[in-house]
Amino acid sequence: MESLYYLDLLGTMMFAISGSSAAADKKLDLFGLIFTGFVTAIGGGSLRDIFLNTRPVWINDGNYLLAIITGVLLFILFRKYLLRLYRTLFLFDAMGIGFFTIVGLQKSLGLESHPAAAVVLGMFSAVMGGVIRDTLMNETPLIFRKEIYATACLCGAISYLLLENLGINSLFNILISVSLVVLIRVVSMKYKLQLPHLSN
Repeated sequence: MESLYYLDLLGTMMFAISGSSAAADKKLDLFGLIFTGFVTAIGGGSLRDIFLNTRPVWINDGNYLLAIITGVLLFILFRKYLLRLYRTLFLFDAMGIGFFTIVGLQKSLGLESHPAAAVVLGMFSAVMGGVIRDTLMNETPLIFRKEIYATACLCGAISYLLLENLGINSLFNILISVSLVVLIRVVSMKYKLQLPHLSN
């Protein structure tokens, strides 16, 4: 679907901004900033495609590289303004992982993956770029902290499968499932919700 393609490009750009922001916080040089923005943007999708035994999409489609370059340049040019918009960036990040989840899920299903595996690969598409970013920055990856992050992606992916089986229109299904991811992220952050954890 063409609209989903452009939303995927938008999500790629937002994750490039996210990676650049993390690099700037660590006071990396220009190359480090560009590299971190790049791997954050393509990391999850590339890992998904490797598991699916296919070429990562950015290798064949130069628009993804253009989206990454645009994201990095936007951060460099407007970093002081962007860093003040923490809540706005958080919301775009939540939307980004929502769309990345569904894009990854749809691609996995299109390559005849088992639905359960497609759910996991959809989640990988959304969160693994951030895992790579946090690892490079010597930080505990966000999915291992107390925040509800990967779980929101799994819920959105499962919602998409259930609604698809009910025959819901594809566009409405995408909007509903992405909105569920965003809602879970926003509510969990606002009320500091977290999954239970084991203790010794």
